[in-house]
Parts: sequence; C-alpha cells; structure tokens
Amino acid sequence: MFEAIEEFRQRLSAGEVLIGSGLSFTDPQAADALAEAVDFLWIDLEHSAMSPEAMRGHLLAARSRRTAVVVRVPSSATAFIKPVIDAGAPGVVVPQVKSVEEVRRIVADCRYPPIGQRGFGPSVPSEYGRRGGADYVARANASLFVSVMIETVEAVEVIEEITRIPGLDSIVMGPHDLSASLGVLGEVEHPTVLRAQERAIAAARSAGIFVGSGMPVDADYACLQAERGVQWLQIGGDCGYMVKFADEMAAKVRGRLAG
Repeated sequence: MFEAIEEFRQRLSAGEVLIGSGLSFTDPQAADALAEAVDFLWIDLEHSAMSPEAMRGHLLAARSRRTAVVVRVPSSATAFIKPVIDAGAPGVVVPQVKSVEEVRRIVADCRYPPIGQRGFGPSVPSEYGRRGGADYVARANASLFVSVMIETVEAVEVIEEITRIPGLDSIVMGPHDLSASLGVLGEVEHPTVLRAQERAIAAARSAGIFVGSGMPVDADYACLQAERGVQWLQIGGDCGYMVKFADEMAAKVRGRLAG
C-alpha cells in the first residue's frame, strides 16, 4: 500500500513539482475520476462533513488507481490521527500547528516504536494483522508521509525548529489562514504573508524537507507558488471545480442567448 506514496516522495526528491486535487465529496467516484488528472489526492476531513466510511472509500479508489493520497485531519489530536493512518492513509496533513512540542507529538503518533508511539492493531496497513514484523514496521516508519500546515503566526515564529524535527517529511503552506493570523485576512499576496512564507520555505529547504501548499482553484496562483519554491500543490478540489465550471458555463450560455 506504500508504493504510490513512495513514488510521490521519489518524484519530489528528483525535483518535480506535483499537483493534486482536494476531495470533500463523499462518493469515492470523485477520487476515481480525478486520480487520472493529478499526481496526488488530498482527502479533506478538516473542511468537510466526510465520514470515516467515505474516507475509506476514497483511500480504496486511490489505491486502485495507484495514486498517492494524503488525508488532512481535522486537528492535531491523536484521536483524529490514529484512525486515519489505521484506515490505510499513506500520508497525513495536520492543520493549524502552533508549537514545536505539538509537531513532535504528531510525528510520534505517526511512527511505530522505537522512534514513535504509534500503537499496533489489526488495521489496513498491516493487512489486518497478517503483517507486523520488523520489516513491516521499518517500511511503515520510512514510508508514511507526515506533514504539518504552516498557517499561524506561532508556527512561523518557531519554523526553524519545527522543520528540523526528525521524522517530519514536509510543511504545507496555508496562505489564507496565515493571512488571517497575520491580520490581513484574504490578502495572500500581502508583503507580510509573503515574508512569512519565504521564511518557512527557506527553513524547510535548509532542513532538507519538502514544501507543499493548499490553495483555491487558481492556476496563476499555483504557478506563483511553484516559482516561490513550493514542490507539491493542492490546486483546489472537487467542489471548487464544480462551482467554477458551473458559474463559467452558465454565464457563457446566458451571454450567448442574450446576445
């Protein structure tokens, strides 16, 4: 189950910029349909009403398409992280982190002993208990892709320490929430936001970890973020695509009919 996320990591290490789609709809057909267009899928549990069953459906659809997938959990609580990785998520994105201690605990929750505190159970990654020896533990610890979102002033203030925590694979910029935390809500191109992001990207580069970014459906902004050093880009998601296309299509047809 780790093959797709291992390839994802290898492609990032080789210098590729990868693009992905967010998933908030519950039908796994959304994952199946979008997987062909992108390099990875981003299942969003923070800003959706998705059930664990719907999440598992998306994970299975991604596996059938051999597409890398990460799951954004609602918060950093162990109670949210544990069932997601036990369900077979090969990557997690944790939002709204604020301290070095919080990120250390997140990493520990995602790694088996002796390097972490993840518990063992008859779950999807261990093939329902059929595997669980040293080889499985070593691969799971090496392959699970752990990332945290940098979208608060508090996280930026300690970013050099966060990025050097062993076992953290990536930071993910959250420009909109970061702008709110910096007092310029919605102004993702504000100099204060760009300076904070530049500091975070520089820290990640220095520490040898990856940089991702969330964003709305905006191709121009995605390309700007890539130019600034972002390596994996969540370029909007299912609901955003539907709304944007529906608005554009309706306006175009109405315009022609009125003309």
